[in-house]
Amino acid sequence: MLKGFRDFILRGNVVDLAVAVIIGAAFGKIITAFTTNIISPLIGAIAGKPDFSYLFLTLHGGKIGYGSFLTAVIDFLIQASVVYFLLVLPVNYLLTKIRKPVAPTTKTCAECLSEIPLPARRCKFCAQPLV
Repeated sequence: MLKGFRDFILRGNVVDLAVAVIIGAAFGKIITAFTTNIISPLIGAIAGKPDFSYLFLTLHGGKIGYGSFLTAVIDFLIQASVVYFLLVLPVNYLLTKIRKPVAPTTKTCAECLSEIPLPARRCKFCAQPLV
């Protein structure tokens, strides 16, 4: 029973997932600090208050706080844009510069349009000689 548990814990994807969760939580703190301390004050300076929790609707004596929801949506959009523009775009740009183009390993038969290996001299599907 313990051997099975050990094998489960030491399986590669479990460890990778644990590392991803820990790194994700740490990165989430960085993004939250950036948006709370830099982006939200900038929005507050431009648009007034960055917090809309004071907005609510009274309906039959009940208080519907749509302002808090609006603030959460705006915070999400700000955090998503920060992640996209400061992390995803630069990483994608760097990956396109680092990755080398992969040489093709197959060619297409002109007769039957099947994929065949480059060194082949005859198509294995239609037996057509290749030039």
